[in-house]
Amino acid sequence: MDRYWFLTWRTYGTWLPGDERGFVDPVVDEQGRRVIHNTPGTPVDADNPRLRQYAREIMRGQPILLTAEQATALHAQFQETATFRGWQLVAVAIQTNHVHLIVGVPGDPDPTSLLRDFKSYGSRCLNRRWATPASKTWWAESGSCRVLKQEDYFHNAIQYVLEQENPLLTWHREADPGERPA
Repeated sequence: MDRYWFLTWRTYGTWLPGDERGFVDPVVDEQGRRVIHNTPGTPVDADNPRLRQYAREIMRGQPILLTAEQATALHAQFQETATFRGWQLVAVAIQTNHVHLIVGVPGDPDPTSLLRDFKSYGSRCLNRRWATPASKTWWAESGSCRVLKQEDYFHNAIQYVLEQENPLLTWHREADPGERPA
């Protein structure tokens, strides 16, 4: 594999803009400009009750919390998606309200297409077995795509994924000797 990505996304409605835990979403600064504070290692915006209330009011359905049975179905679908695309699934953690994947890819595809494919095929899998949510989506918009360029980043990301608190499912592919991120 030429590159390894650490992908993370949330289920619908479980971490809204304005959340007191912090959030990365466009906000209006003191000069009235829309800005987004999403630079790694810098503070994010936090605790904006008016924005949080507005986000709740425009929700199209209840927040989505996954079950263990759904996590098992998603894991199988993620494996199938990776195999079909020629990608290598390295590690998975599925929680009630978010998903972490580490995936190796040949070449240098747009990481948002990786995220889109996993979310899209995951949604189709869930929709086949469970009722489509009232919101018409299982997932929050977008997600995080971080490239794992260095060996220590790669191993630290795997450890982070496998050490999630209260996961519904974790999985790790045993690496081939000498396998490292590009």
